[in-house]
Amino acid sequence: MLAPTAIAAAYIGGWLFLALCALAASIILWEWTSLVFGGADPRVFAPGLAVLLVAMALTGVGQAGAAIAMVAIGALLAGGLVAAWPGRHPGSSPAGWGAGGVVYAGITLLAPALLRADPQLGFVGLAFLFAIVWATDIFAYLVGRLVGGPLLWPGVSPKKTWAGAVGGLVGGVAAGTAVAYASVGMAPPVAGALTLVLSIVAQGGDLFESAVKRRFGAKDASGLIPGHGGVMDRLDGFLVAALVAVLIGSFHQGMATPARGLLIW
Repeated sequence: MLAPTAIAAAYIGGWLFLALCALAASIILWEWTSLVFGGADPRVFAPGLAVLLVAMALTGVGQAGAAIAMVAIGALLAGGLVAAWPGRHPGSSPAGWGAGGVVYAGITLLAPALLRADPQLGFVGLAFLFAIVWATDIFAYLVGRLVGGPLLWPGVSPKKTWAGAVGGLVGGVAAGTAVAYASVGMAPPVAGALTLVLSIVAQGGDLFESAVKRRFGAKDASGLIPGHGGVMDRLDGFLVAALVAVLIGSFHQGMATPARGLLIW
């Protein structure tokens, strides 16, 4: 159900897709604060939610730079509030955890929204990213279950294996390369290198979220999705891959056309 919804909203684009990104980001902010601070701590959740809504509006009217600045301001404010009024906090660096939650949620909103905002190739860029991340997840799970073997990082994730990680890379590269070639004719060697990077960072995002959960003794970010944990559990790899994709595309051809910069070489 989540995948068809994401594809349909991405295809329609505009304010509908922005609203979906903002909703996911708001839920992730709630999950982060609940995980780290034991609830929707107002020191983090209130300024974070406010800047997410403002950033959504700014992105919708083409002010990407201002939207990024708003998220940065919100992160600094949340960190400052946590430092100024200590409450229940995660021990070391509570202000950093507070600021980090706003940044993490901000990435969830801005990275896919900025990619989709590309007037020519926004949807294709997202489809390319969906293919890589979803194939990486599926093949990592299947190969890990079938092959087994040594664990990838037992201190963080008790189930992920090296075989699964390699299988995920192969699946992600194959799927992403196929989409890139079919949609814009990207040369397979270029597509292979690009998809390899994005598949690796997607798995890195998954491991990062697992490390955060392990740090606070939680199995799932929340129970919002029965049998699948929370929204953060579903989007951990995607949001990091989306961030890297936007950075690559923006450095290549500018922030106004990140999807074109990602796909046209």
